[in-house]
Amino acid sequence: MTKTIGRRVGPLVGVYRPEGDKSLSHRALLFAALAGGESVIRRFLIGGVTRAMLRCLRQLGVEWALDEGAHVLRVRGVGLHGFSVPVGALDCGNSATTFRLLAGAVAAAGIPCTLTGSEGLRRRPMGRIVEPLRLMGADVADCDGRAPLTFRPAPLHALAYALPVASAQVKSCLVLAALAADGPCAFSEPGPSRDHTERMLAAMGASVRALEPPAHGVVTLPLAAPLRPLDIELPGDISSAAFLLVAASILPGSDFTLRQVGVNPTRTGILDALRAMGADIAVLNETVLAGEPVADLRVRAAALTGTSIHGDLVVRMIDEFPAFMIAAACARGETLVRDAAELRAKESDRIAIMAAALAALGVDIEEYPDGFRIRGTGRIAGGVSLDAHGDHRVAMSLALAALVAERPVAIQGFEILGESFPDFPRVLAL
Repeated sequence: MTKTIGRRVGPLVGVYRPEGDKSLSHRALLFAALAGGESVIRRFLIGGVTRAMLRCLRQLGVEWALDEGAHVLRVRGVGLHGFSVPVGALDCGNSATTFRLLAGAVAAAGIPCTLTGSEGLRRRPMGRIVEPLRLMGADVADCDGRAPLTFRPAPLHALAYALPVASAQVKSCLVLAALAADGPCAFSEPGPSRDHTERMLAAMGASVRALEPPAHGVVTLPLAAPLRPLDIELPGDISSAAFLLVAASILPGSDFTLRQVGVNPTRTGILDALRAMGADIAVLNETVLAGEPVADLRVRAAALTGTSIHGDLVVRMIDEFPAFMIAAACARGETLVRDAAELRAKESDRIAIMAAALAALGVDIEEYPDGFRIRGTGRIAGGVSLDAHGDHRVAMSLALAALVAERPVAIQGFEILGESFPDFPRVLAL
């Protein structure tokens, strides 16, 4: 569908509690399937990407029941080696998280199966999980480093491996496979990546610990006893909250509060980046939920200025860059981002697509292989039709631009935002 959005009249005010975190929803669902007994997951995110994981697990013989109104999911675990051999390929849709985490889980389970997905997912790099899985002994056939992947049963062995790129999805895939290895596995990274997998698996009884500083990564021991089932309530998704943080920052007079948002330090780069631009964001009522730090975030409109982003901060906000680029376009002065080549391997090439979209909107932007430079004037012209390119975060970012553009913006493929944030149009009254 094509959605045309005009300039918003009036501020963004009120209170909103975001849906459960996407990364945590994926992990809680899959880890519950690998546990012994029944798990209960509250505030489970219901979106296209999590439905892909639900469908795949059902093909693998996992029983689950979802109360969509209450966002409560119950999962009957089958254990690490309890998956049934699926009939047909496991279709992961647009969800690379589903694909990469399931790859580690089916390698550990030792069952024959094929993982595939949408055309967009099949373009994404999967060699980064195939190589280390093969080094562990996995029998996996790929398609020139991309999906589909076909697994055949094979014993897994201890491995020490250095990931070339800091990636929570790759690390999580390998940690899951390592649970079935014949000895300890160590996976190091060049920088920090989100640690949801380590936190949750450790709480379920797995021996997963961080490498000693200053190193980044994990050491995983083979699973000695069944994972304990979960009974948790998930924090709100900071990646979804980022779009509302930007909206409230750039819409004059806004005063908006997001309740119980996950503020895991491996995910809060967007807060640091926006504050560096002058955003008025207060972190309130900090507590712990499901082993994860959470807080309320109050954001008020502010005059933003350009900033510079590089190094470890890039990894800590990698999913939020499309929203951040709108903030940079609305800021005064120059914003420079480097060390962000990973943005080209997301649901779309987010550097190229967002750069082209912002240029069409009248923004002065220069594209680099590993980033971009935006010379913000506070002005977005609008009056164009843009394509979301099947990327949920691009769709929402273009909508943010339309809220402050001088002329309406038409967004083709707008519905793709339902993959991760179905509530987005309602919250912003689009």
